[in-house]
Amino acid sequence: MPTFPGGVLETLHLRVVRDLAASRSYYVDVLSASVVRQMGEDLVFLELAGIKIVLSVEGGPTADKPTVSFLPPPDPDVVHAELIIRVRDAEEVYLTLSARGATFLTPPVEEPWETRCFIRDPDGYLIEITQPPAERYGEGVPGLADYQTTTG
Repeated sequence: MPTFPGGVLETLHLRVVRDLAASRSYYVDVLSASVVRQMGEDLVFLELAGIKIVLSVEGGPTADKPTVSFLPPPDPDVVHAELIIRVRDAEEVYLTLSARGATFLTPPVEEPWETRCFIRDPDGYLIEITQPPAERYGEGVPGLADYQTTTG
């Protein structure tokens, strides 16, 4: 498989937000993200469970993206992307984040393939908390390469 050219330094996930301070507070105070750096009133770089996230304010076209505007999701009930956090104990995460102010769509729902629940950040971005079943994977939480197709 060919490698990405140019010597990749890091990969970041961008989220366009309506209120930078409110979103920063949510990710830090509720989700326990760490602030890596903030660039003025426009950008905050965070790290959350090994994921590097950039929160950016809305913005119009620029010289390098002349037809593209940055806008937060217009409808939180239509998902274009989500952040997935795989955990060992979805119920513990549900209780802890609820106590910190997160509002879950439902309590954790157990399915044969995983237990999961969802929250939204202040801009409506969906965040999935997912727990693989211990009997399928033992005590360890697998990486994506460990998932195998099963037939029922």
